[in-house]
Amino acid sequence: MSDIKRLESGPRMSQASIHNGLVYLAGQVAEGATVREQTAAALAEIDRLLAAAGSSRSRILSAQVWLADIADFAEMNLAWEAWVDPKNPPSRATGQVVLAAPQYRVEIIVVAAQND
Repeated sequence: MSDIKRLESGPRMSQASIHNGLVYLAGQVAEGATVREQTAAALAEIDRLLAAAGSSRSRILSAQVWLADIADFAEMNLAWEAWVDPKNPPSRATGQVVLAAPQYRVEIIVVAAQND
């Protein structure tokens, strides 16, 4: 049986869990005045965590994007499309949810394969 590795663990959660070559990230949120700024900052944090886990955005298998208001879909996509690897876009779902704190307007969760 393969061991589970956890990154940046606290009493409530880990920012990343790694098992059998897969990287599972916790939902990433970020500060920013606009949905586009928050999305870009959350994606930068995803890049950082994936690198720490031995992966990258080109290895993302699936993504869930949660928006506090689905009317922000187009604005979020401006940041997403500037960031996503166009040769390796992941499967993705986007929905509207009530996020954990009112200042957050977007949260992104990804699962990625580790680098070979």
